[in-house]
Amino acid sequence: MVGRDGTDEITALHSEEAQAYMQNSSGRSTPPSLVFDTEETRDDVRLRRVGNDTPISEISSPGPEPERFESSEASTAHAISSDLSRYPRLDQMSQDEVISKYRQLDEKLQSKGLYQCPYSSYAVEFIRYSALFALFLTCLHYSYYTLSSIFLGLLWHLLSFLVHDAGHLSITHGFHTDSCIGIFVADFIGGLSVGWWKRNHNVHHIKTNSPEHDPDIQHMPFFAISSRFFASLRSTYYDRDMPFDSASRWFIKHQHYLYYPILLMGRFNLYRLAWTYLLDPKQAPRKGSAWWHRYLEMTGQVFFWYWYGYRTLYLSIPTWSSRIAFLFISHMITAPLHVQLTLSHFAMSTVDGGLHESFAQKMVRTTMDVDCPPWLDFIHGGLNFQVVHHLFPRLPRHNLRRAQKYVKEFCDEVGMPYVIFTFTRGNKEVISRLGEVAEQLRVMEECRRVAAKDLIEGHSH
Repeated sequence: MVGRDGTDEITALHSEEAQAYMQNSSGRSTPPSLVFDTEETRDDVRLRRVGNDTPISEISSPGPEPERFESSEASTAHAISSDLSRYPRLDQMSQDEVISKYRQLDEKLQSKGLYQCPYSSYAVEFIRYSALFALFLTCLHYSYYTLSSIFLGLLWHLLSFLVHDAGHLSITHGFHTDSCIGIFVADFIGGLSVGWWKRNHNVHHIKTNSPEHDPDIQHMPFFAISSRFFASLRSTYYDRDMPFDSASRWFIKHQHYLYYPILLMGRFNLYRLAWTYLLDPKQAPRKGSAWWHRYLEMTGQVFFWYWYGYRTLYLSIPTWSSRIAFLFISHMITAPLHVQLTLSHFAMSTVDGGLHESFAQKMVRTTMDVDCPPWLDFIHGGLNFQVVHHLFPRLPRHNLRRAQKYVKEFCDEVGMPYVIFTFTRGNKEVISRLGEVAEQLRVMEECRRVAAKDLIEGHSH
């Protein structure tokens, strides 16, 4: 955020109490940085604005993204969100109008009581959790191991949404209370780290779909949603280069085929990330009011592997073949969660809107909603309202559908496309985008081979 106005980012992600604390302890703001702003104020960012009724066939390719390759399978979502001409101009006056109306929308949502958590909805959620937990134990007791693992995986799937709510402090709005809810569910029951997730997820909310900054799209060597990853970018989050090596080339060429198989194993990677976070002195908090969260999480990790690894896998299941099957089935059942986490962003723009692009416009431009009937909301856990959620991260999950109509009105008023697809169409958009990037890589490598051949033959003559 160096050199940028971060007012809306701070307001969206922090409670009034946290904001007041920052006001009391903040010093003078940092002036714009010539180093960080040089690349972001390029003249090739187009400022033309057109109406939202422009046909998809007339959408032009985004200027700022380097090494643009044409592809017949370019996703519609990416084409819309990457075309900056379809959004409000990036000059200060136009963006000030977007900011003003976004803040008015926030006031409207507050006046409608949408920031107040509907606790009765969590009573219904608790019934679902209890039913799945009972089915898991019952099937395990009667040696129906496959069914037991399925019910446990489904329980983990639904509980992940509760962790997401707690991480954003949208349940009780109390820092320690919601943090403890998240730790109990994520660490003690799921073996994951809510502390890692919050550290990762908050950066994602500030720099959504930025190849250099957003850890949620930095999945090298397995996935690349932009040709910019071909340049071995340096991740500012992980503070290391993301090498574009031979393994990356192989995976990315086939990423549209490997997307679902890799996501089936996604939960195992979360264990690695959890322990990396908890054991790294530079990541987990060691000072301040949250210093003890790290030790509570580590206790939760030990407890999880006791009840799941020892009591369930080892003591309750008699054979190694059944244990391995139980392990993989219970983890692969959670794959739809990983699909949902990538669905709303992988098909969207990775173009940098420049120094003056407002928080609201950036969030709408890099995020996609999933259209589904209200009775299916509990399966998606609020992740189907990602546009609304990214604009107002602290809004309770069960109020997102009510807030969606106001967000759509806001987008219409300021002239921003609101990208929303069904779950099936959204998956097609993601696969199409992954296939497009894979094709870009194949074309680039073919061009290099031809150029190398011409050079060699030219020297031979």
